[in-house]
Amino acid sequence: MTETDPRGVDYDFVRRCALALPGVTEGMSYGTPSLHLGRKLFLRLREDGESLVLKTDFYERDHLLASDPAAFFTEPHYDGYPIVLVHLSAAPREQLRGLIVDGWRRLATKKQVAAYDAAAE
Repeated sequence: MTETDPRGVDYDFVRRCALALPGVTEGMSYGTPSLHLGRKLFLRLREDGESLVLKTDFYERDHLLASDPAAFFTEPHYDGYPIVLVHLSAAPREQLRGLIVDGWRRLATKKQVAAYDAAAE
């Protein structure tokens, strides 16, 4: 990444990004803090407190794994699922913000997406 996209975030950064999106709420999943849209989980802090479980799609997951293995990884437990794991200490800040928004968009209703996009204009 470039100097304009510094690396390293904490869960508070992730939390603030997600809670700025319409309909996102906090919860717990597997004993760790998580963020949901309605009843659907779209990201959570892993048990190690240093990495994130982020729902994505298979194409994006494979691209992230190939393009930046220092920040993005997976484990056999997640094989077959559209999930990427993120090392928070190595995550490119603005790219992760975009991935959070993308994850939200996958779960949001058309009405929520339209309202969000209209407010951003």
